[in-house]
Amino acid sequence: MKAVVMAGGTGSRLRPLTVARPKPLVPIANKPVMEHILTLLKRHGIDDVIVTLQFMAPAIQNYFGDGEAFGLKIHYSIEETPLGTAGSVKLAQELLSEPFLVISGDAITDINLTELIAFHRQKSTVATLLLYRVPNPLEFGAVITDGDGRIVQFVEKPSWGEVISDTVNTGIYVLDPSVLDGFERDQVFDFSQDVFPLLLQQGVPLFGYTASGYWCDIGDHASYVQANADFLSGRVQLPIPGNRIGGSIWAADDVEVAPDAQLYGPILLGRGVKIKDNVIVQGPSIVGDYTVLDSRAHVDRSIIWRNSYIGERVEVRGAVICRQCRVKSNAAVFEGAILGDNCVVGEDAIIHPNVRIWPDKEIDTGATVKNSIIWGTHGRRIIFGRFGVTGLVNIDLTPEFAAKLGAAFGAMHQIGTVITVNRDLNKTSRMIKRAIVAGLPAAGVNVADLENVPIPVARYYTKITNAKGGVHVRLSPYDRRVVDVKFFNDSGLSISRALERDVERAFFREDFRRVYLDDIGKISLATEVIERYHANFINALNANAIRTRKFNIVVDYAHAPVSLVLPRLFDEMNCRVIALNSTLDPEKMSILRAEFENGLDVLGRITGATKADFGVRFDVGGEKIFMVNARGELIAEPVLSLALTELSLRARSGKTLIVPANASHVVDRIAAAHETKVERTKLDTNALMSAAARDGVLLAVDGGGNFVFPEFQSAIDGLFALFKLMELLATQDTTLHDVIATLPPLTVEHLAVACPWDSKGRVMRRLNEDYSSYRAEQIDGIKIDFGHEWVLVLPDPDQPQCHIWAESTTHDNSRALCEKFKAIVQQYQE
Repeated sequence: MKAVVMAGGTGSRLRPLTVARPKPLVPIANKPVMEHILTLLKRHGIDDVIVTLQFMAPAIQNYFGDGEAFGLKIHYSIEETPLGTAGSVKLAQELLSEPFLVISGDAITDINLTELIAFHRQKSTVATLLLYRVPNPLEFGAVITDGDGRIVQFVEKPSWGEVISDTVNTGIYVLDPSVLDGFERDQVFDFSQDVFPLLLQQGVPLFGYTASGYWCDIGDHASYVQANADFLSGRVQLPIPGNRIGGSIWAADDVEVAPDAQLYGPILLGRGVKIKDNVIVQGPSIVGDYTVLDSRAHVDRSIIWRNSYIGERVEVRGAVICRQCRVKSNAAVFEGAILGDNCVVGEDAIIHPNVRIWPDKEIDTGATVKNSIIWGTHGRRIIFGRFGVTGLVNIDLTPEFAAKLGAAFGAMHQIGTVITVNRDLNKTSRMIKRAIVAGLPAAGVNVADLENVPIPVARYYTKITNAKGGVHVRLSPYDRRVVDVKFFNDSGLSISRALERDVERAFFREDFRRVYLDDIGKISLATEVIERYHANFINALNANAIRTRKFNIVVDYAHAPVSLVLPRLFDEMNCRVIALNSTLDPEKMSILRAEFENGLDVLGRITGATKADFGVRFDVGGEKIFMVNARGELIAEPVLSLALTELSLRARSGKTLIVPANASHVVDRIAAAHETKVERTKLDTNALMSAAARDGVLLAVDGGGNFVFPEFQSAIDGLFALFKLMELLATQDTTLHDVIATLPPLTVEHLAVACPWDSKGRVMRRLNEDYSSYRAEQIDGIKIDFGHEWVLVLPDPDQPQCHIWAESTTHDNSRALCEKFKAIVQQYQE
């Protein structure tokens, strides 16, 4: 049988390790990862190999040649442009006349390929996928099989809400050549995303072989370090390249070790390594060919590539140091740090944990480096999260980082495009915003500066003008040390995950478009931002009904920019307002929870004392509203959502209502009474807004104080939600208290249960297997529907925990159901 080794990947997430080499040439245990794969193939009697190449193809061809030195016959197939996994193999189709093995050249495995091939032949199938169970399935394609191994479902790179199994596609296949007949040569096609789902849809039987043994996709820095440690500890059943010289210490030829050096395995020393007097090396550690560890150096759990120099009294702890680096005397390189090729670290310099330094950089003598040369981070593989790009001020999010982020986002748009930029009042946001503004024109993008307006206003202005996108910078309302950078598309909604990935790719590669003088973008102040919002805002409402009602309300502006917009609207709508905290205060953009709750208490007392119709407080961005009733009692956010839903459906039924997956079934009862369709979406405000943008949607609510009325804009807008509430109360001649009195009781309960990252996939797989007959539609997480009650289990994307929501006939029953599934989740972790 022939093997096709796919070796065209760029390994962008491994940078700076892959800046100067393709990913298959990154060393594991002092040998390129692809060399270990070739060793495995030869072990199982496969000596005829086709290698598919694209990125830095000559480097791989020069290293492996025709394969004779490795006891193999190697042919190469080179893509001019990336064609996907299947597209690359299609180029070599004329060499594949019988079943063949496909394997990645950038993963480490010792899996028994002979057994895999035998399984394939036994099933007489056109495709067998090698499957493997992993703790964290997010970066892989999850595969669901039946009891006979037949594949029934694919889930490509799921979010935690989509995880229903920890069994993943390894990218190792045994295939019949006929699987390549379903698409044309030079067509971009992928096995996991295109070929296999198409075959499954056509009813072609596909099988999965779940393997034991070792398999690790070298996808990021953590997995790279782990794979090296596993190799030395014997978890990988492949030969360690060296001779055992004592205990768990291996060494290649010509190694020199001083008599008083102390070595604590497992350790691998490459050819020509020199270890001087009083050096201490603690494993698992790997030292590459011809590297020198000078007197009294201390290397602990680290990987040092070939031709490097570690000076006297240097400390290297838990770090990766690439080729031809020089770390001079008394310097220190700490946990998780990475030095790219040809870096020089001066004497007494300190490289702090998790710092990444790109190749060919020099660190001055005595310098303390706390942030990466490319970007300040703590080892994240992505820069976008639930709230956009988020990080600690001047640690993760530095001005240099922000300028490059602006350049990367700008490069996604055509030269001459307009991008809006907005911020909150805090000085930190001003600094980061200005850095972003500096990066955008460098990519030929014009900047329309909105200064500081509420987020809904910025989104709306972006939507109605010729802008092709927008940026908003804010201090996190939850932590004043953190900044969030939100990105909008031309509709004012959050950008897609696909565009986020494109920005990340440009950012990590520093693949910025640098325009020439005449194309540098312009920076100008946007005009009539609030005025245009005002005009269209009023036109979208029944303003006369609100004016006639003469609402008497208490408004807490939270010292935020909503006070720049709302007073004029209240005046035009004939509202009598008692204003609280209406002065702008940059220091109040982020406050402690206790201060926030105290503010709500004050709002309630003043509302009750003044006999106002209700009281409202805005979050600092103007997106979310919190309300108290006429008696000053806080209205729970889910109850407020139901009240606005009931009012909206009374006014206009027959359209679509959007709610998150954890919404109470009370919503369905209200919608059914008004002949309205309910659609559920993921528990994410971006998903809520995207769903609201579809045709036929009347309202989107999340039960947490966020409302979308697409008749005005498909973005969350607390300002419009307040006035829409007043319109509905006025036109229906009712009060908020009376509406709430008509609502069925809510009994949804929620709790969070600790769940380690490496257990989440297993927990979700077990839930999917054990409750398959009760599974509701998979939207986010796993929802189990028992008819009169339901449970939703959702892994948290940011924390090592799972969330559980439950709804039953009473609060007590709902709490009991939550506790029951908390125990089940804990049991599944064992």
